[in-house]
Amino acid sequence: MSLKDKNIVLGISGSIAAYKAAVLARLLIKGGARVQVVMTPAAKEFIAPLTLSTLTGKDVISEFFNERSGSWNSHVDLGLWADAMLIAPATAATLGKMAHGIADNMLITTYLSSRAQVFVAPAMDLDMFAHPSTHESLAVLQRHGVRVIEPGEGELASHLVGKGRMAEPEEIVAALEAFFSEQKPLSGKKVLMTSGPTYEKIDPVRFVGNYSTGKMGLALAEVCAEAGAQVVFITGPVHDLPKGKGIDIIRVESALEMYEACLSRKDDYDLGILCAAVADYRPVKMEDSKIKREEVGAMTLALEPNPDIAASLGQVKQSHQRLVGFALETGTTPEQVQAKMNRKGLDMIVLNSLEDKGAGFGTETNKVSIFSAKGGVEDFPLKSKREVAQDILASVLAHDLLG
Repeated sequence: MSLKDKNIVLGISGSIAAYKAAVLARLLIKGGARVQVVMTPAAKEFIAPLTLSTLTGKDVISEFFNERSGSWNSHVDLGLWADAMLIAPATAATLGKMAHGIADNMLITTYLSSRAQVFVAPAMDLDMFAHPSTHESLAVLQRHGVRVIEPGEGELASHLVGKGRMAEPEEIVAALEAFFSEQKPLSGKKVLMTSGPTYEKIDPVRFVGNYSTGKMGLALAEVCAEAGAQVVFITGPVHDLPKGKGIDIIRVESALEMYEACLSRKDDYDLGILCAAVADYRPVKMEDSKIKREEVGAMTLALEPNPDIAASLGQVKQSHQRLVGFALETGTTPEQVQAKMNRKGLDMIVLNSLEDKGAGFGTETNKVSIFSAKGGVEDFPLKSKREVAQDILASVLAHDLLG
């Protein structure tokens, strides 16, 4: 769903069509969006704020001050929070105020503070819609980048087409979905990703491995795919796999298998995210049959190093390719992390700490620090692994790693 995890400010002005706002809010939430309703005082005459707050799980904002707590409702914070602002229904009066900057209510001040894309769905009678002042207001708003959603446009258009009538909620949601589909930051990009542990066989029933569950890689794969990327997901043995379009899953077991899968695709990616917990060593010899304790007794296991996948890809990295590595360390200094990036040819390292409760292998949360080869480090608090994945992608984009 292209609305998943999007923050939508839903503005409602005083029109009989305001009753459709409940259906609209429900459809937006069903699509995965978070919705904050802002109503004009007149809108409350047509639909009860309680209905909308129950649907969205958020208090409806209508006044500059919270009536119960006396706290200030910040239109600036709302404008920064929003990924899109939708005003539906938008009356002639509201359109006129928007066009001319008449900030006499919370809805208009939020509009003037918003940096997000703004949509309006006009709602009024035919004569009002046909009036030159309404046309002028719409023309001004469109010159300022506001998108106007009218009925009868698109695949979900209603058969009740009429100028001035508000578009149906399904049409409005389709317009927002189309907009966010256009905005995917990784469209056309190929992501090579490793995830999970590797198992290094001792004999047919025993192996050397680690506690990685692949949950961080799973979240990263889904976030990158949702951002428009084609993801090649190379994973060691895990129970859960990423879902969704645009993810090609390749299952491997050992570090050598993962190394070969990665190097065979060394020329076919734009962004490499090396999230796997690859075993550093493997047994020098794998026995063909199970080692029997009563026959062997005490045993010494001879190990040899596995190839360094990150360093190997870093050595053959092309000018357009970027690599993000992961490190799970204890007691590591920033200088050591920067040296590791330089040594392996990485553009960014995500540092996990085993010293923080709730972070590391097998948890639903993680706490990371992101180091850039350009210098600097950003520390993040404990978050869900999906939120961490979003932070990592945001850092990749903020550092302009993909051009």
